[in-house]
Amino acid sequence: MGLRIGDTAPNFEIDTTEGKINFHDWAKGSWVFFFSHPADYTPVCTTEMGRTAQLAEQFAARGVKPLGLSTDTVEEHKGWMNDVNETQNTTVGFPIVADKDKKVAELYEMIHPGESTTAAVRSVFIIDPNQKIRLTMTYPMSVGRNFAEILRVIDALQTGDKHGVATPADWELGGDVIIPPSVSMEEAEKKFPQGFKTVKPYLRYTTVK
Repeated sequence: MGLRIGDTAPNFEIDTTEGKINFHDWAKGSWVFFFSHPADYTPVCTTEMGRTAQLAEQFAARGVKPLGLSTDTVEEHKGWMNDVNETQNTTVGFPIVADKDKKVAELYEMIHPGESTTAAVRSVFIIDPNQKIRLTMTYPMSVGRNFAEILRVIDALQTGDKHGVATPADWELGGDVIIPPSVSMEEAEKKFPQGFKTVKPYLRYTTVK
């Protein structure tokens, strides 16, 4: 069985560009944006690594630690980071897993044989401070990730956790949220004193801060 939303993210110990880490110890108390890329010194991956670095303040503001991975060595990663910093006008400040034996890629099912038998596809795992997998996304090797969407879903998860709400299609931070159907009208009136709009008994909108 593959990894599912709600599963505990598997632990691992491995070398990275910032030294050896025990994943659970390194991640403890933080959200994690764990993402794989096919290989160092490749064009799409270079832009993605650069974009992650450019968004460092955005991730930090949300309590999120980025963690990259490919099936290359620490030495290759470090050499490539010079290119990323140069071409993307940034400074990479997060660790990149050196998974040359593909142990972590296989543990997280990042290798899809229909794409490649040796390189990881563009997997995304959003992991919460309790080390639970909260969201997964998988992109093919030829398509770069949408980082606005990655930040959006982190905002949605954190807003839902904080306020006990759900988020509608195309929701963005500050937009109206949905009161779950499991919350009765009486409970909703107590929980959301700011009021809410009832479109249908199962569709109620409110605002949160």
